[in-house]
Amino acid sequence: MQAYTIGQAARPLGVSPDTARRWADAGRVATRRDEGGKRLIDGRDLAAFSVGLARSGSRSGEEDVSCTSVRNAFPGIATAITLGDVVAQVEIQSGPHRLVSLLTREAVEEPALEVGVEAAARVKSTNVHIDRV
Repeated sequence: MQAYTIGQAARPLGVSPDTARRWADAGRVATRRDEGGKRLIDGRDLAAFSVGLARSGSRSGEEDVSCTSVRNAFPGIATAITLGDVVAQVEIQSGPHRLVSLLTREAVEEPALEVGVEAAARVKSTNVHIDRV
């Protein structure tokens, strides 16, 4: 399972590292320490927190966060993956944005996408492409 440092977790949450650190200090998101003493957030915990954060609309402590994309890319975290025999559905939470893409099962398995993994949704017209970051 992928784990994120506080700074790495800030990017898919759409907040500054200082805000992510304050949230961890306040116990809003669970952390653990690695062998070197760095605080880490497990990918599944970060995914659940990002979904809850987006649903609540609570971004207290963060200065005016932009809700627009640059070049139609939405960096975030995979929050849900549903695999069928041939197709798959992937949900990405990118700050306040929830993006859903239908793609082939192979396109999910080949880059080893799973809940809690950092990914980027790239939107073009009515298509959403998912890249593992």
